Amino acid sequence: MLFGSLVFIFAFLPIALIGYHWLRLRDRAPAAKAWMVAVSLIFYGWWDWRYVALVSASIVVNFWWSRVMERRPERASMLLGIGVLANLALLGYYKYANFFVSTVDALTGIGWHIGNIVLPLAISFFTFQQIAYLVESRRDGKAADSFVDYALFVLFFPHLIAGPITHHKEMLPQFAASGTGRLPRSYVLVGTAVFILGLAKKVVLADGFAMLADPAFNAVRGGATLDAGDAWLGALGYTLQLYFDFSGYSDMAIGLGLMFGILLPVNFASPYKSTSITEFWRRWHISLSRFLRNYLYIALGGNRRGRARRYVNLLTTMALGGLWHGASWTFLLWGVLHGVYLVINHMWNAVVPAGGGAARRVAGWLLTMLAVVVAWVLFRADSFASAWSVLTSMAGGHGAGNVAGFLFAREVGWVAVAIGVVIVVSLPNVLEIVRYPESTPGLPIEHEGLRPVRRVPSPLVSALAIGCIAAFAFAKLPDPGVFLYFNF
Repeated sequence: MLFGSLVFIFAFLPIALIGYHWLRLRDRAPAAKAWMVAVSLIFYGWWDWRYVALVSASIVVNFWWSRVMERRPERASMLLGIGVLANLALLGYYKYANFFVSTVDALTGIGWHIGNIVLPLAISFFTFQQIAYLVESRRDGKAADSFVDYALFVLFFPHLIAGPITHHKEMLPQFAASGTGRLPRSYVLVGTAVFILGLAKKVVLADGFAMLADPAFNAVRGGATLDAGDAWLGALGYTLQLYFDFSGYSDMAIGLGLMFGILLPVNFASPYKSTSITEFWRRWHISLSRFLRNYLYIALGGNRRGRARRYVNLLTTMALGGLWHGASWTFLLWGVLHGVYLVINHMWNAVVPAGGGAARRVAGWLLTMLAVVVAWVLFRADSFASAWSVLTSMAGGHGAGNVAGFLFAREVGWVAVAIGVVIVVSLPNVLEIVRYPESTPGLPIEHEGLRPVRRVPSPLVSALAIGCIAAFAFAKLPDPGVFLYFNF
């Protein structure tokens, strides 16, 4: 069920909110939490009810296994290993079995194949969350106290499908305290504003830039070659589409969480303002970066075993992070490429003093964005051949090409890209505009890069602006578009 669909906004969400707050105002916390579990299962099962049993079984087994580890501390390390392997086996079967079999078949020609395995929604996200939970439960020697609170930690529908990847130490205390009393008005007002602004980013900006990206990459997939202008328009269009799509979804998730009194972590902090690739990964998909750092990079040894080992750990972490996004060699290479970027960045920092003036910052931004755009071509292309074709065109290797100027109006496309670049580089993002988390005190979650706007319009002007944006966004709702991260 897409956040931008009519059935979600005008049916599911109002029913979920009314039921929850009706129970909350009557101090019926167990019933209010059970209600949230139920509506989250409905939300997940809207796509395919068969997979409700899968996510439910995963939750039950992981909760029970953490209790087993708590009761058997002398064998907790072994039990943790079994639990992590079981979660990875589930993810591996659904997400990577076809990829593995097709790769082996392509290399050996033995004709090995299996039936098509449908990827369950959100399996990457809820698997990672529960692996982190098991690891921390082992470290603390303490499992979650309440099964319902734990089920909400995994199932809470605002973050269930595409994150952010939450940490149980941040979320379980919030769910334990939820379900009773009147929610402060600021939560509802800020949550509504963040949701509407995130929705506008998705259905207006992201879907608008899709009109530049999709024709270019689809043409290449069909065998055409692009000239340099169309290739750059397609690559830059996708760069902006992906950001507005995923950050818009993350904003909507935060807004929805606030409506229920739950504060979700910041997942994007204007990553295209970054002047280095290390800064980019502190600002892009922050919850995934945190998971990879805490549970993979550090587990491999981090930077504790010398510079060479640090670089190997970076490359390994980013390669696996790329493969997490999808069972494809292009995703793997995308991750490896970002690993190489990070290694070069750290080598540079080791020999060149920090600091520098405006010229160095501008040069750093240009180089960072060039690296990011090149890597996004791999992320978007359906094959190495398509990615190479687009990159060759961007470098001028295909000249005018066979479909030069195929876009309906190249000049309009460049104007749109220029406006998009100004938005992501010069303007505050949604969470800065609404002063999140300052506007909702008590956020227990790390965040970087946010500088809340100090001067904002009056409440009346703000309400009118939000209303106009909402009307414009709602006008597109009969066609909510495609949410890119559902694929991952």
